[in-house]
Amino acid sequence: MKKNIIKSFLLTGLILFNISCSENLMDDLNKNVNDPENMSTRLILTDLMTSTAFSVTGSDLAFYSSVYIEHNVGIYNQSYNAEIRSNEPTSSTTYNNSWNALYSNLRNLKIVIEKCSEGGEEEGNFHNLGIAQILTAYNLAILTDLMGDVPWSEALQPGIIFTPVIDSQEDIYSNIFTFLNEGIENLSKETTFPLLGTQDFIYGGNAASISKWIKFGNGLKARYTMRLSAKTPKYDDVITFASSSFTNKSEEAKFVYNGTTSISPFYKFFTDRNYFGASKSLNEKLISRNDPRDEVFFKPAPGQSAIEFAPNGLPSQVQNRYGISAITTNTAPTYLMSYHELEFLKAEAYARKGAASLTLARESLKKAIVAAFTKPNIGFTVADAEDYFNTSVAGRLTSPEAALQEIMVQKYLAFYEEEAIEAYNDYRRLTAMGNNFIQLSNPLNSNKFPHRFTYGSSDVTTNENVRSAYGDGSYVYTEKVWWAGGSR
Repeated sequence: MKKNIIKSFLLTGLILFNISCSENLMDDLNKNVNDPENMSTRLILTDLMTSTAFSVTGSDLAFYSSVYIEHNVGIYNQSYNAEIRSNEPTSSTTYNNSWNALYSNLRNLKIVIEKCSEGGEEEGNFHNLGIAQILTAYNLAILTDLMGDVPWSEALQPGIIFTPVIDSQEDIYSNIFTFLNEGIENLSKETTFPLLGTQDFIYGGNAASISKWIKFGNGLKARYTMRLSAKTPKYDDVITFASSSFTNKSEEAKFVYNGTTSISPFYKFFTDRNYFGASKSLNEKLISRNDPRDEVFFKPAPGQSAIEFAPNGLPSQVQNRYGISAITTNTAPTYLMSYHELEFLKAEAYARKGAASLTLARESLKKAIVAAFTKPNIGFTVADAEDYFNTSVAGRLTSPEAALQEIMVQKYLAFYEEEAIEAYNDYRRLTAMGNNFIQLSNPLNSNKFPHRFTYGSSDVTTNENVRSAYGDGSYVYTEKVWWAGGSR
């Protein structure tokens, strides 16, 4: 009897064990392993670095900025419509993919932050927390810089708040600096969690990567402090933040492509669409300075023997006629922030401080030009850059005012293609400050310059707050964003 009881107990235990295993297995089968809620933060961050580079910085946002800022001319289909200001600048569908990508990134970054914060399953993972906060600031800034006032404080709560209110850009910028400050603080802490290693697609995840993320955070503080110059100029702060950032090109925040399994967005856009022509106004700016980059920026269209430059605002809608970019290569990096941008920021800040800082402005401008000339897809040497500076640039730096104009023109030229979004942001900021240094040629700009991008159709159709702010989309021609002198 005792023996039978033992056998019965063991059998019952085995049955219960099997039931338990089956339930655990079903739980696992019902989990979405691709859901960030169920993933390690190191895996989420890898995906977010890729998405930020390819789906935000190198997305339609950059392609349309490139047209509006006249780095390229839209010569076909949607890009042509943007060029002639027909439909695309005002349509809520134009930037919808990028709008969705930005909010998806911000939602997933929020998950990383929660996981790594107090009470989260990776509490104490300060480095991943800091990286997520830096990337949040970066994505959030692109969102508000291009769209102005957007849903934020009530956003990112699916199933809880369905129609989040729109927050002011001024308040959002306060949040951006908070993310940067807290991100830098967390990256400076000790942690027992391992480094990201090769899953850090920006900095490689080695021992030196954390200091580079901190420098990236400081660089963004310099960028966004300068962004607010029309509201609250703080040029000493710009210099301080920039001086705490990259010291050379090896530290800049960029996403590198191998040209096969990963391809540069502008190259992919050309091979898939071929919607751009070489910009006549950009070419003229280069010629006026005897700039040798005029020889490397452009090449003839496929099947053509010579370069024909597309007239800004007045091109024919035709492919394979106008010249195209020669720096659009399959391995051209996507810059989240370049070293030359930092030196341009310092040069501008020094020039705005007056005659006493003019020498420092010259020094920073020279460093910026050298770094821009020696980009991997430009290919000039340091000696080439220094010769250009000495023969074509230095003579223009006769006063703080003259230096300021030349600094901004040189920055505009250096940002050709991969940094189009920042060139677009600079143009709007400078205009708000009364500095009409960058002369654009599209005749439609007299009353149809796109001062901002529209909200995405995903929210225009579902969120009454966004729909009301969007109206018919024509506000993009009349309503500047807050930091550029507007009200929203």
